[in-house]
Amino acid sequence: MSTNPPVAPELADLVAALDRAITGEVDASARRRSEYATDASNYRVPPQVVVFPRSTEDVLAILATARAHKSPVTSRGGGTSVAGNAVGPGIVIDFSRHLNKILEIDPVARTARVQPGVVMSDLQAAAKPHGLRFGPDPSTQARATLAGMIGNNACGPHAVAYGRTVDNTIALDVVDGTGRRYTTSTGAGALDEIPGLADLVRSRLALIRTEFGRFGRQVSGYSLEHLLPEHGTDLAKFLVGTEGTLVTILEATVKLVPIPSSPVLVALGYPDMPAAADAVPAMLAHAPLAIEGLDAKLVDVVRAHKGSDSVPELPPGAGWLLVEVGGETPEAALTSAQAIVADSGTDAARIMPPGPDATAMWQIRADGAGLAGRTATGAQAWPGWEDAAVPPERLGTYLREFEALMDSYGVSGLPYGHFGDGCIHVRVDFPMTDEAGTAQFRAFMLDAARLVASHGGSLSGEHGDGRARGELLPLMYSAEAIAAFEAVKALFDPEDLLNPGVVVRPRAVDDDLRRPHARPLPMLSGSGYSFAHDDGDFTTAVHRCVGVGKCRADLTDAGSFMCPSYLATRDEKDSTRGRARVLQEMANGTLVNGWDAPEVHDSLDLCLSCKACSSDCPAGVDMAQYKSEVLHRSYRGKVRPISHYALGWLPRWARLITSVPGVSALVNAVLGVRPIAKLVLAGGGMDTRRRMVTFADQPFSRWWRKRARDLPRAAAGGAGATRAAPGAARDTAASTTRATAAPGQAPPSGIASGSTEVLLWADSFSEHLDTTGARAMVEVLEQAGYTVRMPEASACCGLTWISTGQLDGARARLRQTMDVLGPYAEAGIPIVGIEPSCTAVLRSDLPDLFPDDPRATALAKGTYTLAELLTAPAPLGPADWAPPELSGLQVIAQPHCHQHAVMGYDADLEVLRRAGAQVSTLGTCCGLAGNFGMEKGHYDVSVAVAEQALLPALREAPEGAVYLADGYSCRTQAQQLAGVTGMQLAQLLRRP
Repeated sequence: MSTNPPVAPELADLVAALDRAITGEVDASARRRSEYATDASNYRVPPQVVVFPRSTEDVLAILATARAHKSPVTSRGGGTSVAGNAVGPGIVIDFSRHLNKILEIDPVARTARVQPGVVMSDLQAAAKPHGLRFGPDPSTQARATLAGMIGNNACGPHAVAYGRTVDNTIALDVVDGTGRRYTTSTGAGALDEIPGLADLVRSRLALIRTEFGRFGRQVSGYSLEHLLPEHGTDLAKFLVGTEGTLVTILEATVKLVPIPSSPVLVALGYPDMPAAADAVPAMLAHAPLAIEGLDAKLVDVVRAHKGSDSVPELPPGAGWLLVEVGGETPEAALTSAQAIVADSGTDAARIMPPGPDATAMWQIRADGAGLAGRTATGAQAWPGWEDAAVPPERLGTYLREFEALMDSYGVSGLPYGHFGDGCIHVRVDFPMTDEAGTAQFRAFMLDAARLVASHGGSLSGEHGDGRARGELLPLMYSAEAIAAFEAVKALFDPEDLLNPGVVVRPRAVDDDLRRPHARPLPMLSGSGYSFAHDDGDFTTAVHRCVGVGKCRADLTDAGSFMCPSYLATRDEKDSTRGRARVLQEMANGTLVNGWDAPEVHDSLDLCLSCKACSSDCPAGVDMAQYKSEVLHRSYRGKVRPISHYALGWLPRWARLITSVPGVSALVNAVLGVRPIAKLVLAGGGMDTRRRMVTFADQPFSRWWRKRARDLPRAAAGGAGATRAAPGAARDTAASTTRATAAPGQAPPSGIASGSTEVLLWADSFSEHLDTTGARAMVEVLEQAGYTVRMPEASACCGLTWISTGQLDGARARLRQTMDVLGPYAEAGIPIVGIEPSCTAVLRSDLPDLFPDDPRATALAKGTYTLAELLTAPAPLGPADWAPPELSGLQVIAQPHCHQHAVMGYDADLEVLRRAGAQVSTLGTCCGLAGNFGMEKGHYDVSVAVAEQALLPALREAPEGAVYLADGYSCRTQAQQLAGVTGMQLAQLLRRP
């Protein structure tokens, strides 16, 4: 099946030929080409067409068609290559979509046979029941494919113990550039499949023995040492690391190793990173599983991005070694860890057994590529000189000289990496937005290459040369070695069709750079988002995406919510990264033109606006915000889709319906008639398989006023009393956060004398649609000793306007909300939100929409969830409140996406822990996500997202379990798809 827009005749012939030749998808659309125009590197090379083979026969047909049409071919797996190895002109083959099966695991031989698109973490999961694993484990293992790892000779932290990918590759089924297919072998005759290769090796034995294989992380260039007779003449190992320039991999057989038991992590602190590197040789003598380096600047970025609790306690220092050791028993591993400490040369040490702290430390390493994409000052940092390596004994000296080199250029980076192998990862804040910046980038790369060569190092230690370092190879190798590379390429791929411009006849390091060609898209004055963290520029914001690809990984078991639509469709279009690439192309203006371009809206269509990427993406991409801005600019002053009015204005309709007593009951009854409901749904741009929302019998505020009249007035200013807003004509002392009973009188029932005041903010959902949680929250707050107050006027956060990109309307509502709630926040009265998504607006969107309004800042700081308030230290939190006893209660907890992204769910879990409940926390979106699942065309994806966690959990829930969901959309999804009524935290905590 193809997507074939009008193209030049020669391209049309190629696309048509591919269409005829394969059963998989062929897509030459501008949107698809945009998604695949770049990988995780600095480079942009739009392909002519992207293909998704469904079988090995498809791959063979694609390659034959490419040869017939003289079209270049680039193989791509997870697209996580940071050197530009996975982008190219002509045809890009995506192996990850369909050719991702584990064909065989042999636990006796300890081998696995896999298709090229198998994700490494899937192989690990399949091997684990046999007590086995694949040794190398790059930080991108949850989305990197095995063929990609083979192409780049990936390593990861545990290469110290298990070697590189090359050391774990047994055999490859490949096709070279001439169309020859063969399975690699070793020993005499292994090179006979490629005429001339044996002669090439025999004629260059001295060159190969002196320039290649000098140390473990010499990855740059072609690893000719594996063709030496003393190394077994191993063709498979030679082809590892050739970056798709010589062959296309059809299948691979790899080695598995036993899973280490009871690994222990040792954190060692040093004055700086070079001092930590100096200690590495002594650590290697203990045969550790991994030796990683962390810099204090990177740790500070982690704390700033994810909070101080995200980093476990580290020993004193500004540079750390993380040394993992194993053993036959936990005691043996601990003994090895203590020996490491004794030889470390530092007294700053901490031993971490398997557990949350060790896991958190490894997570910092896993997120390093994304987190290091911003320097400590927040500047964008870029790959390029990303993974150079030197012999470990030279590492400390190299780091000192490299830091001096950065200082001389006035740039900085956050170094970290595989210190045990001498491999350093760093992204540098080159000013890449103009010609001067790219000239500086080029000069730096040349000087850095000379520096690493002077230490006998390698330009690349695990990511390959790609477009970033191919031009620099003559600074590392002799002219004879470069000529050998060219001769090898001529034997395998004489037409130069396989990944051209890489390794042999490479493109210049400053050719094809993506960022300098992107136009600025500054914020609209007084309208839309400010993008304050990105210099007020939408282009800078979308270039936060550096292509790490974490959005393609299924990390729901680890509590990640990103990216639900991609997990439902497995289409790059629906990943956060794919959407960012299309928006970057919009900024470039070549393939995609304008805010209202169909490619942009097609790309954003299945974005749930869940905001998970804003917290789960290590680069801080916020696609929900970008989508809102795009819709805002696309439709500003124009007629919008009907769903924007039906769903985007839902609070307006709800207020009108519930404002007159009796009307909501009538409307609910009418809309309860299914044929009528379907007509209304269809007319409003919604899916007719959905059910209409129901409206509250009376607004929450009306219930509140009636309750206030009915409550005893024995206490001055007691619970339920309507009180003047801060700043009104009254004594300023009234703004104190304490309210006491009148002299000689007892406080009203349930209110503690001297209780703390809080303002309960009823959002539009809690006010007009489902008021039960709001009523329960009043009771819980009073039982916790608070005096509950209500604002004097309604305050809508504009969430539905934001999600539909009606930002002028959202700003109008938020101005009113600041007028109503701002005085309370400025007076120090805590504001408690009910609906998590609305609370998140005040905490996140409000300050970005109004960056210069102090009320926005005050509201962001002074608004809390119920759980945050109840777990806060006194005097903000209650002094002596305890939750009701919930021991034995099974709770299926669905954190709202926006709460997960903005406030987090830890406080809720802490309340439930104190109550004794047994909690299962769902790790992804419910699938409804505000208006998304209601809109026509989204129902199937909405259900597929719900099937990722929510619906299976509800089906498997034990009898009597409670579905806990503070989010209105989460409860609606569970009710409509599973017939399960959800409960809010306040309802669960309310005492009878």
